[in-house]
Amino acid sequence: MPRLSGLAPAVVLFVLCGLVQAGGASAATIPVYPNLFGTSERSSTNLKPFPKWTGVLERYFEDAGLPGGSCNLADSTQCNQAYWGEFVEKLADAPPLEQLDRINRYMNEALYITDKRNYNLKDYWATPKQFFDRDGDCEDYAIAKFTSLRALGWDNAHMRIIVVQDLNLKIAHAILVVYVEGVAWILDNQLKQIVTADTIRHYRPFYSLNENSWWIHRQ
Repeated sequence: MPRLSGLAPAVVLFVLCGLVQAGGASAATIPVYPNLFGTSERSSTNLKPFPKWTGVLERYFEDAGLPGGSCNLADSTQCNQAYWGEFVEKLADAPPLEQLDRINRYMNEALYITDKRNYNLKDYWATPKQFFDRDGDCEDYAIAKFTSLRALGWDNAHMRIIVVQDLNLKIAHAILVVYVEGVAWILDNQLKQIVTADTIRHYRPFYSLNENSWWIHRQ
């Protein structure tokens, strides 16, 4: 993957419209899926406790409206979002699990960098544009994967970003879960391939969220 920024106008329309159109279909109902990682779940549609998440969605739309750069420029970072948009467009006709796998691998090629080093902040949730410009940490990978799938038309109701405790590394971590025919698939920057949630034993979820709901998880 080129170091992933400056979306061309046509690609802006593609990504932005994909997110908006998919959003309209998912707001009415919240599907009931098996609980994740053996936890009990309680949901809410009040996202006020999560300003980092709602803020990153707002900034995403602002970023998508920025003028695009030219891929003929010596500074390759000007091309990064254009490459991303082209990559997503080429996946439009791929089977669902292939879309998940290729997006997971594509985003995982970015470099991991802590928020402290990147933004001099303890915790910062970056937009895809910021991620492509500056790389990022675990939630930034998950956000970029989430928005890529939304641009492809995936229903918001079938996806969640999950904040977990990694029991092996003893640190907080963020991943993306996507439901396909009732099966929870995990897109994780620590794993090259996608895996089903039931194969993971070392994550303890705290909460998960999508565009209009969040869930608290308890053992």
